Amino acid sequence: MSAKIESAANLSEQGPNEQGPNEQGQDGPPPVHVAIIMDGNGRWAKARGLPRSAGHQRGAEAARKAVRAAADAGVSYLTLFGFSSENWNRPDEEVTDLMGLLRFYLKREVKSLEKDGVRLKVIGNRQLLPDDIQELISGAEDRTRENSKITLVIALSYGGRAEIVEAAKSIATKAIDGSVDISEINEEMFSGFLETSDIPDPDVLIRTSGEKRISNFLLWQTAYSEFIFIDTLWPDFSAEDFNAALAEFGARDRRYGKVSG
Repeated sequence: MSAKIESAANLSEQGPNEQGPNEQGQDGPPPVHVAIIMDGNGRWAKARGLPRSAGHQRGAEAARKAVRAAADAGVSYLTLFGFSSENWNRPDEEVTDLMGLLRFYLKREVKSLEKDGVRLKVIGNRQLLPDDIQELISGAEDRTRENSKITLVIALSYGGRAEIVEAAKSIATKAIDGSVDISEINEEMFSGFLETSDIPDPDVLIRTSGEKRISNFLLWQTAYSEFIFIDTLWPDFSAEDFNAALAEFGARDRRYGKVSG
């Protein structure tokens, strides 16, 4: 087990049900890190005869509620899959709408993030994003860097395979120039070259809309995550849905390859 996984395990596993149910209805401490694949915006809009952009707008509201619910539950890290590397293949009009929504969110929400103690971190290939959005991201990260109530990680232009490839390239480069000995390469070192090197791996991954796949999201980091799939479309996702997922997580027995009990 890598030190990173062990650290997350120590934080989130303090024995079965050592604490009674909390306000969210879960037994024991909350997960340290929750990751969410926010799926179903398009289907939500289509079912209502609305353009896909309307679904994305409602999805942004659901994201705001999820951040609040996570903070209230005592979660330390919340990672949201905002825009995948594959999403660049969507129709130009939809991509333009999504970039516009991202601009709006970054401009409007920074003050709220500051006030609520939320630290923002963005992972993914931001070089593919428009220059002004890159600047907005950097500004938001700088302004919230000292916040400590919860860290909000947003994956933008992100792909798990690409992240792993880039980490492998970085290690290979250091091995070639002699700054890394091949015999020293292990899981802990590899994790240190990922964009999430300063974040514990997710304890639980939630996906909405009824789909049951992880879509190239945090492939390395979710090796020991609990997966929870719910039928709710993302724009309808509520604090109650979030807390129900945490309650289900709290009822599971996480063994990390060991024997139960």
